[in-house]
Amino acid sequence: MDSGSRQQKIVEFARSRGRVEVIALAQELGVSTETVRRDLNLLSNRRLVKRVHGGAIPRETVAFESGLDHRSQHDAEQKHRIAAAAVAELHGAETVYLDEGYTPRLIAELLVDHPITVVTSSLWAAQALAHSSTVTVLLLGGRMRGRTLATVDHWALEMLRSLVIDVAFLGTNAISVEHSCTTSDPAVAAVKATALKVSRRTVLVAAESKFGESDFCRFAEVRDLDTIVTGVELDPASARQYELLGPRVVRS
Repeated sequence: MDSGSRQQKIVEFARSRGRVEVIALAQELGVSTETVRRDLNLLSNRRLVKRVHGGAIPRETVAFESGLDHRSQHDAEQKHRIAAAAVAELHGAETVYLDEGYTPRLIAELLVDHPITVVTSSLWAAQALAHSSTVTVLLLGGRMRGRTLATVDHWALEMLRSLVIDVAFLGTNAISVEHSCTTSDPAVAAVKATALKVSRRTVLVAAESKFGESDFCRFAEVRDLDTIVTGVELDPASARQYELLGPRVVRS
């Protein structure tokens, strides 16, 4: 197998499995671990994977967006901590917006006994609240994206624009000091940006792996956020860089 074909196979493995390991790839592809490391470094430089200890994970790109199965497995323990810390940021809110993604779904599960109104684009989050006797759920209409089970486009935007929401819990594909909050799909970015605009407070929930990354469509500047909730995996020095731009950073 030539190097181009091998590297393409590595990208496919990363996207289908959520993570690849150097030793396992070397055995599977019949090459040395040094060859795999070189391949991963090249793919990292091309922004197709992100190097992590012992291997790599896929990057979110215009051509590739991870589905719910991958999101529920990657950084799962950290995301549970982030969701719990995010709920502590309610501060008496009566209306909240829940974004698409796995962490907002976890937040939904923690809101099931709260007397609150939840607006969401996410069928996954709405499902978690379907049998609650205390939560009123307003599910945005529009085109449903099958990969994330979330709605987008003009119906969703028009409904959001008619509301005033106490706090929005937003996710992101990537966040960096240079490029702020970005995602891979313009339609998703439009929903996120509108939710931010109609909300009194905005809480971004993002695992450490999202930091220092950038994607295709910017939906918010870091200074637009009131709070960023992430894991203790984000080092204090990096957290301070984002705090200098305006928001409070909570490491949970």
